[in-house]
Amino acid sequence: MEDMTGVVPVTSMPYAEFKNHVGEQVTIKGAIHNIRDMSDFAFIIVRTARELVQCVYSPEFSDYRLTPDVVEQCAAKVTGKVVPSETRDGSERFELQISNIEILSTPAAIPPVVISKKQVTCDLSTLLDYRPVTLRNPKERAIFKIQEGIQRGFREYLTSQNFTEVHTPKINFAGAEGGTNVFKLDYFDKTVYLAQSPQLYKQALVPVYERVFEIAPVFRAEHHDTSRHLNEYISMDFEMGFIDSFTDIMNMETGALKYIMNLLKTEYAAEVELLKVDVPEITTIPCIRFKDAKEMCVKKLKNITDMKDFEPEEEAFLGKWAKKQFNSDFLFVTHYLSSKRPFYTMDDPEDPEVTLSFDLLFRGLEITSGGQRIHDYNMQVEKMKKLGMNPEEFDTYLMLHKYGAPPHGGLGIGLERVTMHLLGFKNVRYAAMFPRDINRVTP
Repeated sequence: MEDMTGVVPVTSMPYAEFKNHVGEQVTIKGAIHNIRDMSDFAFIIVRTARELVQCVYSPEFSDYRLTPDVVEQCAAKVTGKVVPSETRDGSERFELQISNIEILSTPAAIPPVVISKKQVTCDLSTLLDYRPVTLRNPKERAIFKIQEGIQRGFREYLTSQNFTEVHTPKINFAGAEGGTNVFKLDYFDKTVYLAQSPQLYKQALVPVYERVFEIAPVFRAEHHDTSRHLNEYISMDFEMGFIDSFTDIMNMETGALKYIMNLLKTEYAAEVELLKVDVPEITTIPCIRFKDAKEMCVKKLKNITDMKDFEPEEEAFLGKWAKKQFNSDFLFVTHYLSSKRPFYTMDDPEDPEVTLSFDLLFRGLEITSGGQRIHDYNMQVEKMKKLGMNPEEFDTYLMLHKYGAPPHGGLGIGLERVTMHLLGFKNVRYAAMFPRDINRVTP
């Protein structure tokens, strides 16, 4: 047996290299995405990892002849000569004049959904039922390349700011956010819960690393069946210590979002163009207090009944207001009521009825919740008791406070919500690769 060297030779020519090999024979590997037979020649579109490559078959090019096993969705190795391709807009493109096709695998059935057109035309339920197939459509897979870029940007920016990436448990002794929206598990005859948030562990790690972040799934047992809720989603979280104010957290998020949007424009330009993404320009992000925002909503909108939080139409109104007033797609809303924030949120010393917390609205949709945390032991115990909680049940969490913690705070960003709103979708399920909601646990 040969020794492993750690090197895997590239045996498929990336499309980006075609321009350097005009007139030469090259080989690509991919799936046969579409076949357009023109009687005396045929266009065969090969789907590679990120590109659709046009290949042309004609008996004039070589002795090779198409065989019946060359069908859509078969995996193949295609060899041919690189030649310039005519385009309507005059842009530089290349294609392969086929000299050989080697079939690597053959599908056992015809896909139930047509994926070779520009867009998959079916209802959302069908799209999700056949997700392993529909994701092969270039536009569908581009969604999740964009999503990759968002996560990558978050990771790269925070790493550059001296954050340490961590992974926290998803099986916990209690819900981090409190309430009843937690999934219970039978865990060796004990009742435990799926993580609502990495919050308690992020805080515990602040005295260890000072700045930490995590990109991981969280679980909410909410009986919502709406276009903006999932029961499992990806949360991008960070926590940072030795802050001077909760505005430090907002500034850090602003920097991360700037980096993410620039990364999408540069390294994901092909997907941005394919999906016609309106990537926002960020210079600064304006802020408004919850009280002032609520008063403005009450004046402008009718039938506002919840005075402690925002309804969707209020968020939409505030998004339009921020765009008109500041030309900003984002808006921070700060100082939410203490009664509407989790037990670990620090109250404002100047007004204990409100908290040093915030939400971030993106084009009228909340994508982030964050704020400063309580770091003093006695203050945290007192607030737990005030809320009817038993501090003894949180002994391990309170180690953080008992043995000393710096002023700190952080946030969580819903990845699917960001993707959904960035791409202009009306339902968050389009932005979830394999969504989990109250009705769906497959595929």
